[in-house]
Amino acid sequence: MTTFKSLAAGAAASALIAGSAGADITVGYFLEWPMPFEYAKATGMYEEALGTGINWVSFDTGTAMSAAMASGDVHLSVSQGVPPFVVAVSAGQDLQAIDVAVSYADNDNCVVAEALEIDKTSAEELAGKKVAVPLGTAAHYGFLKQMSHFGVDISGMEIVDMAPPDGAAALAQGSVDMACGWGGSLRRMKEHGNVLLSGAEKEELGILVFDLTSGPAGWIAENSDTVAQFLSVTARANAMWADESNRAKMLPVIARDAGMDEDATAETLATFVFPPVDAQLTEKWLGGGAQEFMKGVADVFVEAGSIDAALGSYEGTVNTGPLDTALGM
Repeated sequence: MTTFKSLAAGAAASALIAGSAGADITVGYFLEWPMPFEYAKATGMYEEALGTGINWVSFDTGTAMSAAMASGDVHLSVSQGVPPFVVAVSAGQDLQAIDVAVSYADNDNCVVAEALEIDKTSAEELAGKKVAVPLGTAAHYGFLKQMSHFGVDISGMEIVDMAPPDGAAALAQGSVDMACGWGGSLRRMKEHGNVLLSGAEKEELGILVFDLTSGPAGWIAENSDTVAQFLSVTARANAMWADESNRAKMLPVIARDAGMDEDATAETLATFVFPPVDAQLTEKWLGGGAQEFMKGVADVFVEAGSIDAALGSYEGTVNTGPLDTALGM
């Protein structure tokens, strides 16, 4: 049986609302995960449009976001990975996906320790190795799909549940043979090893990598206008970034908010795609493609024993109402 050891803890839910006095909504996001919305976050664009205070809370994993939304401490999560979203809704948590926050393939991967000298031509040598994986995340899904592709039996591996920053540290220290993660953690992992497959090679295997903006269904229903305004501001920030004439002023602000230097921020953003609202509403994304992909993720997790069961359909977990409204703003 695969060994799972929880060696990493997410943000404590009891501390999430600290400092939120006067804030009407609390929004989760990731540090070291630079996105145009952070320019809007840092410059007060959201508060101006919504007419309310916002308490921004950073997380290490999308699973921690789910827990915080379940407790009611967080109302919206920006850039929650599809796998942690799928894990939550498959277990009965009443969350809804309301937009595609970002699409990326080269910014979420697994890195094999350099000393092992294992690449895609010798991946079978990973059998029995120790791997740091943030369970229930996009990195976890990618890990499972890659191991299946290479014919590596994960039941013989020691899989350690670690948030990406801890996985990067463990790989650097030589205490794991492979680590999976994203963003700044992935860049640090690459300093000590190599990826097995590029982003393009993963996409050829059907390993899509994109994040969602999500929130509790009840809260979204009660605050649909607020949610639409929030998505509208996000779309404006994405459109600003798409215009290269804005990047000189936006980059340092985004970098500072993400806790990164400007070079690393620019390098990361170059691997991201931010679909405009009209594209998100097409069949490729929230018009059906995302729901089909969620079902595929869930079925892989069931087969791997990571979740008990998948939903028959994930159509009901997507709510395009606020995004439709945002499109007309």
